[in-house]
Amino acid sequence: MLIAYLLACLVLVTAVVVLVLMRLTRRVARRAQAAIPPDGKFLEIDGERLHYVDFGHGPAVVFIHGLCGQLRNFAYLPLDALARTHRVILVDRPGSGYSTRSQPDDAAIATQAGVVAQLIDRLSLDRPLVVGHSLGGAIALALALDHPERVGALALIAPLTQPVHDVPGPFRALAIRSVWWRRCVAHTLAVPVGMLTGRATLAHVFAPEDPPGDFLIRGGGVLGFRPGNFEASSGDLLAAERDMPDLAARYGALAVPVDILYGRQDRILDARVHGESMPSIQPRARLSLVDGGHMLPVTQPEMTMQWLLDVAARNPSATYYGVRNAPTVSTHAANDAA
Repeated sequence: MLIAYLLACLVLVTAVVVLVLMRLTRRVARRAQAAIPPDGKFLEIDGERLHYVDFGHGPAVVFIHGLCGQLRNFAYLPLDALARTHRVILVDRPGSGYSTRSQPDDAAIATQAGVVAQLIDRLSLDRPLVVGHSLGGAIALALALDHPERVGALALIAPLTQPVHDVPGPFRALAIRSVWWRRCVAHTLAVPVGMLTGRATLAHVFAPEDPPGDFLIRGGGVLGFRPGNFEASSGDLLAAERDMPDLAARYGALAVPVDILYGRQDRILDARVHGESMPSIQPRARLSLVDGGHMLPVTQPEMTMQWLLDVAARNPSATYYGVRNAPTVSTHAANDAA
C-alpha cells in the first residue's frame, strides 16, 4: 500500500510540474509575440503562411536567415540605405518567426528552398541576389541548384556548406529525433531552460564578439522563446544533418556566382571547412575572410553591407519587376523595430 501511495504521489507531482511548465511556456510565448508582432505581410504557399518584409525599389535582394533565427536577424544592417537602390525582401523561413510549418518533414533543405522559389515567383522577382546566413546559406545553395533560373547570384554569410558531424554546443539540445518527444520538450522544458541558459547561448553563438544588449527585441531573439520555434529548429537541425552530404556533392553544378563572407574566429561553423573549401570545389566561388565570429550581420553591419554592395555591383540584375515606390513596411520597422 505504501509503495502504491508513493507512486500515486509521484505521478501527481509530475503532472502538476508538467502543467506548471506548460502554463509558463504559453505565457512566455504570448509575451514574446506581444513584444514583437509581425513586421510584414503574409503569403499562402502550399497551405502554409509565409511571413516576409518587402520594401525599397530596384534589383531585388532576398535575405534568408539561419537556424533558430528569423528575419530580424538582419535588422542591424543599414537596410534603409540598401532600399534606396534595391528592393529588399526579408523572409521568415518555414516554421521560423511568423511563418508556419505544420508538417515536421517539411524541414528538408530542398523543401525550404522550394518555398523561397515560390516566393520569388509570387513577388515577380527577376533573378534576385540571394543572401543566406548560416543555415540560410545552405538553403540559398539548394535554391541555386534546384531552381537556377530564379537566382542571379548568391551572397553567403558564414554559410553551412558541408556536412556537420558534431552539433555545435548551443544547438545540441535540439537534436531530438522523436517527433513526439520533441513536442513534449517544446511545450514543457525548452522555453524555461532556454530562458535560464539564454545569456550563455548567445555568448557562444556570437563569440568572440559580444551580442548587443538589445538583441532580444531588435534582433528578434525573444521569438525563440516559443514552443513552435523549438520544434521547427529541431527539425531544421536534423534535416541539415540528413541533407547536407547530397547537397555538398552537387556544388560543381552551380551555375551562378557565389560570394562568401566568413569570420576567421567563427565558433559555430569552421571557416576553414565551410568557407575556405568552397573555391576549390566551385571555381565560381569567391571567399572573403575577416576577423570576427558567426553573427557578422549583427556585430559588423557596416562592413557586411559594404561587402554585400560590392557583390551586388559585380552581379547586377538584368531587369526587375514589381518595383515598390513605397515600402510595404517602413525601413524603420525593418531596422529598428524594437
